[in-house]
Order: sequence, then structure tokens, then C-alpha cells
Amino acid sequence: MKVSDVFYDLPPLETERLILRKVTVDDAEDMFEYTSVPDVSKYVPWQTHQTIEDTHQFIAFIMKQYESGKLAPWAIECKETSKVIGTFDFVTWYPQHYRAEIGFILSRDFWGKGLILEAAKEVTRFGFEHMNLNIIKAPCMTENVQSASVLQKLGMELEGVLKEQYYIKGQFRDMVIYSIKNANFKGTE
Repeated sequence: MKVSDVFYDLPPLETERLILRKVTVDDAEDMFEYTSVPDVSKYVPWQTHQTIEDTHQFIAFIMKQYESGKLAPWAIECKETSKVIGTFDFVTWYPQHYRAEIGFILSRDFWGKGLILEAAKEVTRFGFEHMNLNIIKAPCMTENVQSASVLQKLGMELEGVLKEQYYIKGQFRDMVIYSIKNANFKGTE
């Protein structure tokens, strides 16, 4: 299996409260609303968006990824508001090793509602069922206790801490690595 086999035409996913779908140019305003908030971008490698043009450039990059059949995020659309409130993606995928890593971002206005966990369950299910994965991993900065909590609720186990693993926003960051095996995934419980 190749990345393009799955991601050339990124399929939409749906949960009780969310639609995960391709990002479009029409999502720029919604995305800028949360990507311009420093608290939201605090634990990610990209910089806080300063202008709507930053968001347009990000969307253009995503659309090129789609066109090339490369890994690219799903937009997380809230059914209740029809707004894009974040993104979720497989940030790496090693088909030959049956392994991938997930990553996500969510608007601060929607924190604490269980929405990212809901999306995580569906993306994880998709990875095991459609990407033939044996294991899904998720790194996060040691300070990012909210993301670590989501990963634990998903059923991921802590594998360990990688010291000064990434250089992000001017400093070396320790990363905790969580993972879940296909055999241990409980899906929508």
C-alpha cells in the first residue's frame, strides 16, 4: 500500500458531532479564527498566524498535498455550527512498517467538550481499517497536558520521553510518545 492509495482522494469521515473532510479555500476565515490564537499554536511547530494571508498560504499548501496524493489533514467541521474548528491528520505514515503518527489542533472555543477525542477515535479507526496499520503513535510536548490527556482517553499508552527531540519555536523540546496497537483499540466505546 502507498500513501497515495489512501490520500489521493481523502475520504470524509463522520462522527456524532463532527464531519472530517478536505480543507477548502472557503475555510480560511474559520481557520484564521483559531490559528491566530497564541494559546492554540503554543505546542505545535508552526507559528501563530498573523494575517489571513498566512492562513491562505497554509490552505494552498494543504491543497497541493491533496493534489499530489500526500498526507494532508482533514478539516474538523462542527455539525452544530458548520464551522471548521480544527484539523486532524496523519503527520507521518510508514506503510512498510504498518505504523503512523497522528496530530491535531482544535479551536480554544471548543476545548473541554470531548470533540477532539471523538475525532481521534474516528481517525484511529480509519487508520486501522483502511491503512492497514498495526500501531498508531502520537508525540506531544511534555508540557502539553491537554493533548496527553486526550491520547490517554483514546487508550494510548505512554512509551517514553524523548529528550530534546525537536527544535520548536527557538528551543529544544522533550516529547512524550504515546501509542496504541490495532489489537488494543476499542473504537467507539
